[in-house]
Amino acid sequence: MSTPLRRLYLFLDEAGNLDFSRNGTRYFQLGCVAKERPFRAYQELTELKYDLIEQGIGLEYFHAAEDKQSTRNRVFEIIHRHLAGVRVDALLVEKKKTAPALRVEEKFYAHMLGQLLRFILAQHRLEDFVEIIVFTDRIPVQRKRGAVEKAVKQTLAALLPAGTRYRVLHHDSKSNFDLQIADYCTWAVYRKWALGDSRAFAVIAPVVQKEWDYFQAETITYY
Repeated sequence: MSTPLRRLYLFLDEAGNLDFSRNGTRYFQLGCVAKERPFRAYQELTELKYDLIEQGIGLEYFHAAEDKQSTRNRVFEIIHRHLAGVRVDALLVEKKKTAPALRVEEKFYAHMLGQLLRFILAQHRLEDFVEIIVFTDRIPVQRKRGAVEKAVKQTLAALLPAGTRYRVLHHDSKSNFDLQIADYCTWAVYRKWALGDSRAFAVIAPVVQKEWDYFQAETITYY
């Protein structure tokens, strides 16, 4: 009996903004949900979506920052029931510690995303997979999309064994439940760091492998 071909899926999301001033968010965060098929939460999320529609809530897709608390509670319940085989990692950047030369959007994205991906890939036996498939939400700004693609492709090309394929796909999160799950997980981690609110984080805590304060050892601040 042949061994099933395995693919590793990485779903990326972000939180915070890139306003490097006192008016911006304290942190910028990149989050990743890593998993393999089957994606067992899909059926329950579909049922929840139509339950809400039948209750008069015309929800198009799940988005943690915009959903009502009652909806968030139900989504997190579904996520919690399907944590098996899931890994969540997050890289957080305290922006006031970011040197001006690194704040250029393309350079910042390429560097930080490359760091996160290198760490995540180091936690897997890459020779076990025939393909790595990376999903992001659709990115409307061309230069930002180019920076993300460059960082992902350069990192994967450098680290994957010969013959392991990889792809980077930019899909509207509305069309992809796992991008919506990544949004919820990233939101939960961000709330913990930015606001000290760990209620949502407690739901996913069993599979959060690393919360990485990138500039933790730095003492210099720039504003």
